[in-house]
Amino acid sequence: MPLQDRLAQICARIARRTPQLPVNDLTTSFVKRLRARDPQAWFELWETFGPVLRAQLHRWGRGRIGVETVQDLSQETLAALSTAIDRHDPNRGARFSTWLLAIARYTLGDEIDRRNAQKRGSGVKPRSIEDDFNATSPTERPDQAYEREVFEAKVGAALRAAERDSEFMDFAVYRMRVFDGQTGRDVATSLGVSPPTVSRRLTATRKLLRERLFEVFSKYSFTEEEMGELERNGLVLNPSKEDETRFDEAVAEIYHRLSQSDERGASSQSASPAQ
Repeated sequence: MPLQDRLAQICARIARRTPQLPVNDLTTSFVKRLRARDPQAWFELWETFGPVLRAQLHRWGRGRIGVETVQDLSQETLAALSTAIDRHDPNRGARFSTWLLAIARYTLGDEIDRRNAQKRGSGVKPRSIEDDFNATSPTERPDQAYEREVFEAKVGAALRAAERDSEFMDFAVYRMRVFDGQTGRDVATSLGVSPPTVSRRLTATRKLLRERLFEVFSKYSFTEEEMGELERNGLVLNPSKEDETRFDEAVAEIYHRLSQSDERGASSQSASPAQ
């Protein structure tokens, strides 16, 4: 059975057992862009979820596939996703993260089948979707590491959007206060502004970041559970004053994990041999 047909079957089955979230305008417009083969939409997927796919494929490969193969397979996964979107109905409520994982799994499966066929010099019998998806192996189901990486990838996308859309000084203040942990007075001295100006710019950037978080999570979340991940992780979009400190602490923690992950990824790519 062709990959697209198998993906359609598995996504339909996932949807039947997942709580439904009405599709919002952001999700609908993004899906339309994917269906129209908009290169920018594809790039947004790659920029946001490429590192997540590479990490997951690396875990599945258990050292049997090299960096370049992981890179190729992650690109093939997103290319397959852009094609499979024609068969996907987000109204049915499948988690975005589960949908993405299913496509990555079958992309890797096809690569393994291809390698096995080359070794044997003949074709291989297609795997059963039911047997494969319902396997109890932890490598066959979304685990906590993968779900955390998907969540943090969305936060990273919101951070990039907020930095792009904010005034340079505003985001510089937020970076120094929240990511670098400097005091308001130290930031004011460094930038040559008053402490009240630092406070205003900090508030403005935090407000913009909340807006971008809502936009990103609305675009890439197909269930109530996924949208609820923001508040469960301290990123409250309609805060009280008591929520502000927790919000900044949660953002800073995710920012530093993403930065460390980027550094490890760059180091791995430069040190690992291609396979």
